[in-house]
Amino acid sequence: MADDVVMFEAAGREVPITNPGKVYFNERGDTKLDLVRYYQSVEDPLLRAMGGRPVLLQRFPNGASGPSFFQKRVPDARPDWLETTIVSTPNGTTARALVAADLAHVLWAVNLGCLGFHVWPSKANDPEHADELRIDLDPSPGVVFPMVREAAREVRALFDELGVLCLPKTTGNRGIHVYVRLLSEWTSYEVRSAAVAVARELERRRPDLITAAWWKEERGRRVFVDFNQNAPHKTIFGAWSVRARPGAQVSTPFSWDELEAITPDVLTIATVPPRVASDGDPWLPMSTAPQSLEPVLALHERDTAAGQVDAPWPPQYPKMPGEPSRVAPSRARKPENPA
Repeated sequence: MADDVVMFEAAGREVPITNPGKVYFNERGDTKLDLVRYYQSVEDPLLRAMGGRPVLLQRFPNGASGPSFFQKRVPDARPDWLETTIVSTPNGTTARALVAADLAHVLWAVNLGCLGFHVWPSKANDPEHADELRIDLDPSPGVVFPMVREAAREVRALFDELGVLCLPKTTGNRGIHVYVRLLSEWTSYEVRSAAVAVARELERRRPDLITAAWWKEERGRRVFVDFNQNAPHKTIFGAWSVRARPGAQVSTPFSWDELEAITPDVLTIATVPPRVASDGDPWLPMSTAPQSLEPVLALHERDTAAGQVDAPWPPQYPKMPGEPSRVAPSRARKPENPA
């Protein structure tokens, strides 16, 4: 075999890895081969998190420090065994996307320069139902990670009150995602409604720390709960995926017991595999016991009964029934003064 190609066995298939010595992370010197070996090391928890789901590829042909592009459509030149599915965008455009069916599919994408995966909230075989509620704790400018930790504690406290198991992961950068694995009984519209209600309830409880304000000008120095990460057809950066950062940081699931000590920047393709080998998959309890959304939807039903309207949707979505204006408050037309 030529030096510039290494064959990897995965899921009973041989996957060629071209240019395995190509440096992908300049600061650390990690190569494409190191990235492949990382994904091999987390195969089981990775596939529990995203197995069977469509994925959006963000490709970095020249490594993490180079330019990138998103690829939703798989190329025509692809292996016969590659599993794909048709996905839609908010405006109805369709594309044939990769399904993360097994490790061979993951490594095929890594060979194309995909560092990490943006994952759909539904399985390819059941696109009408979202089986994940994703609470995205997004730090506004000026927010430091201890504030994000504190917001995550509030999320856990709320879900504990509702009797719903939720588990956290780092985003691989400055935020935290908190997930709930659901029974496949609710649409993405219902899951988004639940996320909006969670964001608003958290803001009521901790208005000093947490905001549900869609408009950046209204957020201040607070943690934004990005409810629109649950909008239909919305992908989110996946668990165990590697960020295009100099340190090769990983979006790492962790246990609630670790929250006070967790430091995202030290969770890399070098440090995460030993954690998994030692401690296993912290999301295993959630992955093996999907739950009902009903306790969370009850918050939405309460808000609706109290006259609360929907929250704004992202601009690429069609106007939704009951949605308020999509004009930022500072640009909204002010009522004229009476004569």
